[in-house]
Amino acid sequence: MDRQQLPRRPAGRPASAAETGRARADPGTARLLHDGDPAVRRLARRDLLGETVPPEVDEESRCVRALVGDGGIGPGAAADPHRKWTGAHWRLVSLVELGVGAANGRAVAAASALLAHWSVPRRLARVPVVSGRARRCASQEGNAVAVACRLGLAGDDRVQTLVERLLAWQWDCTNTPTPAVTPGAERAAELLLAHKVVFSRRTGRLLTPSVAELHFPPYGHYDVLQALLILTRAGHAADRRMRPARDLVADRRGVDGRWRAGRRWWRPPGTAGSGVEALDWGGVADQMITLNALRVVEHDHARCPVDRPIAKGESHARDHPQSLVRHAGPGGRPVLRLGVPELGDPTGLPLR
Repeated sequence: MDRQQLPRRPAGRPASAAETGRARADPGTARLLHDGDPAVRRLARRDLLGETVPPEVDEESRCVRALVGDGGIGPGAAADPHRKWTGAHWRLVSLVELGVGAANGRAVAAASALLAHWSVPRRLARVPVVSGRARRCASQEGNAVAVACRLGLAGDDRVQTLVERLLAWQWDCTNTPTPAVTPGAERAAELLLAHKVVFSRRTGRLLTPSVAELHFPPYGHYDVLQALLILTRAGHAADRRMRPARDLVADRRGVDGRWRAGRRWWRPPGTAGSGVEALDWGGVADQMITLNALRVVEHDHARCPVDRPIAKGESHARDHPQSLVRHAGPGGRPVLRLGVPELGDPTGLPLR
């Protein structure tokens, strides 16, 4: 199959007829549009075709219905929000990835309760510090902040509290001097990019075999696709150090144009043991992996063919405007501006 170039479309500009035609001709995209869960179809239309879609995901999606529940996220999920994987914390992370937004009152209410859980002062004060470094699983507060921002709660004081604590806890693992004003997200991104996302700087090998596997939901786990997705959203799509990881994902594309989960971290409802989910993701897990792979591999990357892997040296990064910037906010306070193309307008988080 001849390789086709997919020119980068500036954020905010509708897709041209030619761009839309090429995207529709992609077998992976076509299958998402034809067979995908309603939530996945909406995201594919928005992010792969550049169409304008309704602001809220249609609750025809069985996944959205199962995660929210008929009466909202129940008291059991809220009382133990980090329970794997039925707690409100994990349900909300999955819901925003499915496109649920601020118009869903039940999700917003659950997110507010989640912020209250993670921002309790005595909880934050109990974080141990060893040799000057905080010992904290920051994916908990970090995911809570991400969910809140996606659900319209970026201005909540509890979000501000968690952002400040995350920055205070952050380790400097780059071994390079960084000014105090350097955004924490940039330091974290640089650490990942210095390792070409999933490779050892010392040996050049994968950090662990599991990071090459594709998962959905990834929960608190690290893998190549999730890392590429986050780095792309943070404005690093043009960084050439992303290329080896992109090629790794492209190599995993099936002959039918789709990607599939290599393994899963969850068990279906009713299963004995730990890691039981609120729903059986079934084929939707593969659909979301395919969607995310198309988002990152073809974001500003040569279109990968379905009948062979991308050859070494064939991928090409193009210029991409950085969407993670700092500027002066009200009263001169610095603001960390997270411009995420998939989410439309940026969200400003004041850094006091």
